[in-house]
This record gives sequence, C-alpha cells and structure tokens, in this order.
Amino acid sequence: MKSNEQFEFKKLDAGDFEEFEALLRYAFQVSSYEMSRIGWSDKEMKQSKKPIFDASYVLGWFYKGHLASQIVVYSMEVNIRDRICKMGGVTGVATYPEYTGRGLVHSLIKKSLEHMRREQQYISFLCPYSIPFYRKQGWEIVADKMTFSIKDTQLPKHHAVEGQIERVPAEHEDIRRVYKYFALQQHGALIRGDLEWEEYWRWESDDIMAAVYYTKEEKPLGYVIYYIENEVFQIKEMIWLTQEAKYGIWNYISAHFSMITKVEGANYTGESIAFQFEDSEIDETIRPNVMARIVDVERFLEEYSFQFEDDKLKLYFRISDPAAPWNNGIFHVSWQDGKTVCEKVDSHGSAPLIEMDIQTLTVMLMGYKRPTYLYNNDRIRMEYYLLPTLESLIPPEKPYFSDYF
Repeated sequence: MKSNEQFEFKKLDAGDFEEFEALLRYAFQVSSYEMSRIGWSDKEMKQSKKPIFDASYVLGWFYKGHLASQIVVYSMEVNIRDRICKMGGVTGVATYPEYTGRGLVHSLIKKSLEHMRREQQYISFLCPYSIPFYRKQGWEIVADKMTFSIKDTQLPKHHAVEGQIERVPAEHEDIRRVYKYFALQQHGALIRGDLEWEEYWRWESDDIMAAVYYTKEEKPLGYVIYYIENEVFQIKEMIWLTQEAKYGIWNYISAHFSMITKVEGANYTGESIAFQFEDSEIDETIRPNVMARIVDVERFLEEYSFQFEDDKLKLYFRISDPAAPWNNGIFHVSWQDGKTVCEKVDSHGSAPLIEMDIQTLTVMLMGYKRPTYLYNNDRIRMEYYLLPTLESLIPPEKPYFSDYF
C-alpha cells in the first residue's frame, strides 16, 4: 500500500511535458491508428499538445518523482449573455490506474477552482468523460449536441438569394470573421483565438472542405464546414448571420443532390431543426455536449445580465457547493442604479429563501433549464409565488457551444 506521504503536489513546468503527454496518451488511449488516419507521427502528436500545455495552468500529483495525476486549466473566453467573460476550461484530467482511489483528482479540482477564482475566471466549462463524476464536483450539463440525418429527397427547395457561395480553404480568414461576429452575439459561444482555432481543426483529416456565403457586396455572412464520404454530406459546423445566408448555404448543400444519398450534421442551438423542413420526418438525436459550473457565485451574479433591474426587488439565494467552500451560504442580490449588487450575508431575516446547489444555479442562469422546470423537478426549494420573478429575470436563450477541448 502506497503512503500518501510519498505523493508530492506541484504546478507542472516545461520539464514535465514528456510525462504530461505520456499520461494523456495512456488515459485517453490515443492510438497509432488514429494518428495515422490524420497523417500524424508520434512527434507531431507531442508537438500539437505543447501549445496548450504552455498556455495553461497544469497541476499534478507526483509519486516518487513521477507524474501520477494531473489536471489542466486552459484560460478561455465565452459569451455569457452578451458579456465576454473569462472562463477556465478544465481538460486533461487523468490518473494512472494504480493511483486511483486516493482522492488525487478531487484535490486537484479544488486547487484548480482556487486558481480560477484568483484569475477571475468566474465560470468553468469542460467536455465530460463522466457526467456523474463531474456532477459530484459541481459541474452540470448546460448545452446539447443535436445530430440530424436528412435524406436527399428531404433537402429544402431552392430559395432565390442575391449573394453567392464560394468554396474556400478550410482555414480561410472569412470563416474566422463570420464566427467571430457570430460568437459576439451568441450566448454560450467560445471566443476563438489562434490556439482555439488550432484545437478546432486538430483531429480533422485533409478531406475537410468549406464554403462561405457572400452577399452581392461580397460580405461574408455564413459558412459550412463539411466533407463527403460514402455518398454522405457530413457537416462539421454550419453558421449563418442572416436568413439570406442560411438559404444560400442550404441551396449549396442541396446542389449536391446527385452526389449524395443523405446529409448528416450537428446542431448546437438546443432546438430541433425538423420544423424548418417541408418534410419534417428527419432523424434527430440529442446528447449532452458540455458541462459548466459557476466558480464564484458572488462575482458571477454581479456581472450577470438579468432582463431587468428593480431597486425594490431583493432576493436571497442559499447555495451549496461540494468543491468551492466560498460558494456555500446565503447571497443577497439587489439592484442599485441599474447595477446588480451581490453580497454574502449571515442571515436572510424574514425574507424568503431560494435554495439550490451550485449545479442548479449554473443551469438556471445559463438558460439550459428554466426555473419552473427546475422547481417542478425538486432542484429548487422556494415559495411558489417567487417563480414568476425568476422566470422574468432570466433571459430565455439557451447556450450554443460547438467546440471540444
């Protein structure tokens, strides 16, 4: 039995990269076949992880001088209700099997949350390998990935548009321009910098293609990223800023009618697309895509864009958090001169309490589930008459998140 006294905690530096990459490869089983499929060598695989390692806050437990367990906090930005917020992206969580059951990951998560709080990353996202595990740590599902399959005979009819769609290299600058404008308007979207775009393309083969829709003034307003394989038009991502661009992109997809038997893709809006088609009997599936958790309740509530401010309204939230003790307690929320004020208090007096855990607060404020739904499913404890207030305070838009890290 290994003694916990033989474990040493530290922040990883450049000299630890080889062990960091080896643990990633072991834990996530990145095979030689997968690398050969995209034409990568072992050396190229290591080099691809180096930029993320260098840009991130990486913590680990070492046993007898060798890495045993690790976690990566990647500093990103996301659009939360039209505010660009710092976000701690949790990734690379891994432990060698012989060191499991010692609470190493739990302690790394707590230390990473402390780091995020210091860095003013008041919300954290992750792409889960185990939803139950991360729920126990305070994360919750906030966005879905909806896949769809459309037969060639179900493709939409041609809509006349004034612009033109053009095939472009997959990493064309106009794709970045369209996405940037889209992300600045879309709640939940990741703000992609150079490193985020590198991650976006990382596992794509050379067969990936792209087409951009331009107005008659040659302004890019939408794009589709795709590949064609076995007579299937596979959509990686499709974004439009106007209905004109949407019609133009679907015109382009439908123009492949003689080459394909169906179109498959993913939709991240959280809403079914079947209603948009004349023949709505298409196949759609839904699965959780990303989890999030509020890192600092007090600061997040103060920066949150509620739908209205009322100087007479005062709310008391009692929050429980399994991994961030500063989020445990009662938070008094009020509005003064058009600004949200939040402070942690010892008592709520005779005022009613709104009680929930950190997961539920995150889900509610992110808009993934409405207050009434959460109340009816025993996720919120409160006086029923306060529900309309919560419903009117919180904007209705669901998060859009199409990235993987």
